[in-house]
Amino acid sequence: MAILALSALSGCGPAPWNGGGPDPTPTPTATRRSPVPAPVSNDLSSGSTQREVSAGAVSAAINYWSTLSMDRWTATALKPISLSMVTTITPNDGQKVYLQKATMVAVPGNATTSFDPLSPQVDQSSVAPGYLVLSPYSYSQTFNVGDLPAEATFVTVQFTYDFLVQTTPESTEYAKQTATDTLVVAIAQPATDTEE
Repeated sequence: MAILALSALSGCGPAPWNGGGPDPTPTPTATRRSPVPAPVSNDLSSGSTQREVSAGAVSAAINYWSTLSMDRWTATALKPISLSMVTTITPNDGQKVYLQKATMVAVPGNATTSFDPLSPQVDQSSVAPGYLVLSPYSYSQTFNVGDLPAEATFVTVQFTYDFLVQTTPESTEYAKQTATDTLVVAIAQPATDTEE
């Protein structure tokens, strides 16, 4: 009888206590989840932003905005950035401030890569010594950010402003001052189909 019982038991396969059967309490295993991308900062998230930059005695108050809504700032869209600038000088002894040149360089990137910059866009003054930008006179311009790599999730837009400041109110001699500013703008990603 004992032999029959043993034989019947062995015919059922390995005993669970020998590790051969299903584990009644499976150990938790790590599930793979796609990484959640970090949120991208966006200096134009509200549609516009205001900055103040300085170059020597010159302070420039600059408004930036885009006429293209942020959800349409895709990699392939033509993405305009407009700006308006007015300057003050301290101390103000009556000398004027001129903008000789404004340059914009757009550098696309994502969390792991910085791509090659786009070609610089330059607004060089067509009048000498430059555009008068001392308050109440202002300077306005629109630059365009062109095609970006499809992998780009943001673009860093670097501005350089070259000012000429009269050394005295009636002088034809000028001191050059350079100010820089940077905006980071998120690139809208194409919608993904979540349905299986």
